[in-house]
Amino acid sequence: MTDTARPARWVVVVPVKPAGEGKSRLQVDGARRTDLARAIALDTLAAVAASPRVLQLVVVGDDPQLAREAAMLPAVRFVPDPRPGGLDRAVAAGVEAVDPRAALPRAALLGDLPALRADDLTAALDLAADVDRAVVADAEGTGSTLVTAAAGVTWASSFGDGSLARHVESGCRLLDLPSSSPLRRDVDTMAQLRAALALGVGPRTAAASAGLSA
Repeated sequence: MTDTARPARWVVVVPVKPAGEGKSRLQVDGARRTDLARAIALDTLAAVAASPRVLQLVVVGDDPQLAREAAMLPAVRFVPDPRPGGLDRAVAAGVEAVDPRAALPRAALLGDLPALRADDLTAALDLAADVDRAVVADAEGTGSTLVTAAAGVTWASSFGDGSLARHVESGCRLLDLPSSSPLRRDVDTMAQLRAALALGVGPRTAAASAGLSA
């Protein structure tokens, strides 16, 4: 972007599993894990909605309680998860529902980034605005937490184990963010949750995590 250009505004798609099915690798009892999974997703969505670069937040999922709690967020739209099919099919459904003609820049973001802040996402989207396709690596440097496509560029993603290499090979530019960036700290395990807590998580995750052993 030039200094005089208006910053791009994005469609951001966040796929979210039903809380009862999510975060199976977190070593807490089932009810606590469900609450924690939903809290992590809601804190992620709140950070996305707070970014001034987000024109439309698209949540793809089938968790009624999450939908009720997230309904108050600005510019949020809910799209049913077209399961089975995994993350990529869910993201594609969200993109197709909102911007089938690729008229706007689009991004897909993982729904398990509880330390994410609006400023983190804003900065990454501003970097991505200058390229056709971009990707943000997870903290381990093998997965992907954010994938983007500019207006007019066909949407494609390849989330899952080892996704970073696939995204780069498909033409995504790797955005240069420090490993400590909250945008890179997704959470699947207790060690990753502790790392996110050290960065500072949103209020729902903080409450749901209270009392968990270190």
